[in-house]
Amino acid sequence: MTADPVVREYPDDTWADGGPTREVEAVVESGHVLAFPHLPFVLDDAERRFLDPRWADGKAKNVSLRWPSGELRGAAGEPADLDALRCLIVRYAEQSETFALRLFPHYRGKLRRGNTSFRPADVSGRARSWRQDDTRLHIDAFPSNPMQGTRLLRVFCNVNPRGEPRRWRVGEPFEAHARRYLGAIGRPWPGSAWLLATLGITKQRRTEYDHVMLQLHDRAKADLEFQRSGPQVRVDFAPGTTWVVYSDQVLHAAMGGQHMMEQTFLLDAESLRQPETSPLRTLERLLSRTLR
Repeated sequence: MTADPVVREYPDDTWADGGPTREVEAVVESGHVLAFPHLPFVLDDAERRFLDPRWADGKAKNVSLRWPSGELRGAAGEPADLDALRCLIVRYAEQSETFALRLFPHYRGKLRRGNTSFRPADVSGRARSWRQDDTRLHIDAFPSNPMQGTRLLRVFCNVNPRGEPRRWRVGEPFEAHARRYLGAIGRPWPGSAWLLATLGITKQRRTEYDHVMLQLHDRAKADLEFQRSGPQVRVDFAPGTTWVVYSDQVLHAAMGGQHMMEQTFLLDAESLRQPETSPLRTLERLLSRTLR
């Protein structure tokens, strides 16, 4: 580890408001991973049966709950079992939200709940293409779901019952990574955002920010020399560890592990304690123009 390690560890052992860590917005916004090695998400005896890939339908990578509808997707099983699985995932969403608002009180009233997922499959061997290969270092950006500058804050927890860690690589800081590829990224074709939205290829208009973020995502994953020798550190998250990160800012790769919970939160860049640290503001500063 360097003098300023990318992973910062905290002693919390409760998800509730009474835990010790709070007001750490500046730490996570500056591109650090917040790790809580003593904060497990505990499954009861009846729920432990869900630690098996057979509960996923095989069509999606994860079992997920969509908010605000609460619709369960990607799961397979009898209705009573799926109700119990849904209750487990809802409980994780609620605990994660309570926890996030304690850590980041500045976000209260501004943080929006995104999808909640249970990931029962092994990370290795599930990629369908190099773009979908999450064992390659990348920032999160989505072809069909433009974020338009909205931040992606994620709360992960390793619930593996066999002692297997979630194995990550974490790469260089966002600004250094952007500088690596920005010179090769041109502007989007005029009218392309309108066409993609009109044809239903994107869920909303793709801004120039989304265009640049997708290019950064794809160029990093396609650059095998960067994947091999670019700045990076290995991080293992043991079972019972929870970690929190802005996945649109921190370069990461999931190298191995099975059985994980994940909660996504959405936050407008203007609602950060330090908006200038966001990928949107960083890219606008580097390019000397707005990315709308």
